[in-house]
Amino acid sequence: MTELKNMIAPYLTGDVFALVYLVAGVLFILGLKGLSHPSTARRGNNFAMLGMFIAIAVTLLHPSVTDYMWIFVPMALGALIGVPLALKINMTAMPQLVAILHSFVGLAAVLVAGGMFLPYTPQLIDAHGIVNEGVIPQLSMSTLFEIFMGAWIGAITFTGSIVAFGKLNGNFRSAPITFKGQHLLNLVIFLVMLGAGGYFVMFQSTEAFVVMCALAFLLGFTLIIPIGGADMPVIVSMLNSYSGWAAAATGFTLGNMQLIIAGALIGSSGAILSYIMCKAMNRSFISVVLGGFGASDDEIEMAAKQAAVAEKGVKSAAVEDAAYMLENAESVVIVPGYGMAVAQAQHALKEVTEILEEKGVKTRFAIHPVAGRMPGHMNVLLAEADVPYDRVEEMDEINNEFSQTDVVLVVGANDVVNPDAKEDPSSPLYGMPILDAYKAKMVYVVKRSMNSGYAGVENTLFYMDNTYMIFGDAKEVAEGLSGTLKGASH
Repeated sequence: MTELKNMIAPYLTGDVFALVYLVAGVLFILGLKGLSHPSTARRGNNFAMLGMFIAIAVTLLHPSVTDYMWIFVPMALGALIGVPLALKINMTAMPQLVAILHSFVGLAAVLVAGGMFLPYTPQLIDAHGIVNEGVIPQLSMSTLFEIFMGAWIGAITFTGSIVAFGKLNGNFRSAPITFKGQHLLNLVIFLVMLGAGGYFVMFQSTEAFVVMCALAFLLGFTLIIPIGGADMPVIVSMLNSYSGWAAAATGFTLGNMQLIIAGALIGSSGAILSYIMCKAMNRSFISVVLGGFGASDDEIEMAAKQAAVAEKGVKSAAVEDAAYMLENAESVVIVPGYGMAVAQAQHALKEVTEILEEKGVKTRFAIHPVAGRMPGHMNVLLAEADVPYDRVEEMDEINNEFSQTDVVLVVGANDVVNPDAKEDPSSPLYGMPILDAYKAKMVYVVKRSMNSGYAGVENTLFYMDNTYMIFGDAKEVAEGLSGTLKGASH
C-alpha cells in the first residue's frame, strides 16, 4: 500500500482529492434517489456502495495517513463480525440491526471527538520520570466547537439507539415508560450538558468534556425510553438522522469533506423521512421526538380487558372458507404487517398471489408507511420474496379502491387497519391515516390471538360484520391457502 501511495503521490493534489470526493458525493445522492422506489433500490444501493468504496480508497491514499495497521486491523475484525452477522440475520430482525448500527455510528463520533482532543491534555513525563505540566497545545475555538457537536450528538445517538434496539428486540416493553417530571428532567440534563459543552469550548477543559459526554449518554436514554412502540419506526428514522449529523460534525473535526457530505445527506434525509412518517401517523413531530405521549400502562391494560370481553363477538373462519372466497373474487388486496414478518410468510403469500393471478383474480399488496418496525419494512420483505413491484402499492395509491375490493386479507397487521383512527376521537390512534381495509366487501384477518397491536390499542375491525378471523401462524395459514387453492385447480 505504501509503495502504491509513493508511486501516485505526485498526482494526488488537493484538487484531485476534491474531485474524487465530489464524484463519491454524487454517487451517494444517486443512491438516495434509487432508494426512493423498490424497483430502483438495488441500483441505488450499488451506487452508494461504489461511492463509499471510492471515498475510503482515496482517503487511504491521503498524505496524512501514514500508519495502516490501526486501520486495516479494525477493518478486518469488523468484517469478521459483520459479514457473518449480515448473512445470518433474519429479515424480521432488520429493524433491530438498523438500530444497533446507528449506535455504532454514534459511538464512533464520540471516540473520534475524544481522540482529537484528549491526546493534547495528558501530563508530560521527561526521561527521568519526572512529571512536568508542560505546555498543552491550545486548539482553536472552532475546532473545540466541532468536537463538542460531534461528541454530544454521537453520545445521544449511541444510548438512544441501544434503547430503540431493546424495545424492538423485546428487552424493554414496547409501551412508553413514563414518570412524573420526565420532560423537566430532560430539559435540565440538556441545559447542564450545554453548559458543560460551553465551558469545554471556552477553556478546553477535560473535565467539562467528560461531564458533557456523560450527560449526553444519559439524555439519549431518557429521551427514548418514554417513546411508545407505535412511534418506534419514526424514532429509528430520527436516530438515523442523528447519526448523520454526528458524522457531519466529525467530518468538520477531521477536515474531511466526504464525511461532511455523507453526514449531511444522511442527516437531512433521515429528518425529512421522520417528518413524513409523523405526518402519515398524524403525530406531532416534536411530541414524538420528546417522547412520553403514547398510551399509558392503564390504557393498555384497559384495552386488553376490552379485547377479552369483545372476543365473544368475533367470527372465525377456516382456511378453506377463505380460499373459496379468494378464488371467487374479482379483486383481492393483501395487507401485510409485523405478524407476516415474524412468521416469515412473505414467500407463501407470494405463491398465493401467483395462484390467484392464474385464476384471473387481480391481486395486490397494500403497504402502510409505518407497517412493521421500521420505514419500508414490508417493502423489504416483499422484495426478498421477489414479489413484482407493480403488485405493491402504497397507502395513498390504493386507499380509494378498497370500497370496490371483494376480499381483503390482513396478515399480521393491526394498528394500520384500525377504523378507530378515523371514527373514535378518544382513541390514541385517532387522526392517524390508515389503510381502509374495513370498506371492502369481506375482510379476513390472520392473527395468532386477539391481543392488541404494538400501540396497545384494541382494533374494532375484528368485530365488524364483514370481518372474519383466521387464528394461527401467518406462514401456516398462507401455506394452507396455497395448498387449498392448488387442490381446487385440479
